Amino acid sequence: MKCKIIAKATDMFLKLGFKSVTMDDIASEMCISKKTIYKYFENKELLITEGTMMVHEKIHETISTIVAQNHNAIQENFEIRKMFKEMFNSLDNSPIYQLKKHYPEIHDQFMCRETEECNMVFRQNIIKGIEQGLYRENINVDSFVKFYYTIIFSINETTKSEKEVFALEYDALEYHTRALATPKGILELEKHLHQSNI
Repeated sequence: MKCKIIAKATDMFLKLGFKSVTMDDIASEMCISKKTIYKYFENKELLITEGTMMVHEKIHETISTIVAQNHNAIQENFEIRKMFKEMFNSLDNSPIYQLKKHYPEIHDQFMCRETEECNMVFRQNIIKGIEQGLYRENINVDSFVKFYYTIIFSINETTKSEKEVFALEYDALEYHTRALATPKGILELEKHLHQSNI
């Protein structure tokens, strides 16, 4: 029951907003008593914390699946972006923006986990791209990792509309890739930009 409550509540939080969804709303949607929810969660904040952990795990399981498909480094980034778009396409508002605005402590915990995981993903992608001749060899990997996650997280934290988030993330991905790319990498990037615009 606990997992079902987390799953349903998280779905509602993402679609309707962390602030606006109440424990009564969740109980009503699940056709259970509010007392049942409080049996597992002392308050709404604990439920949101569990929900953000579930989202975090789902995101990184999906990223791991994409990475395991052995795309080249540039295609891999486009596949990850596509995954995010499919995962959050039905949302009007950016979940991270909402979380930061209404539950800053939970937001900070979430971002701490995301930063650590994303650092690893971005680093592995850059190293892969260098090995494949798509990214330049003479770059400071740590700096590029920090630049990219700072841009991506800033977009999510300061942009209310999820549609605008996707558009800005697309521009950030192109910006990031052009900064890294060799001539071979630019050709690969242009191919994916063309496919995205078809």
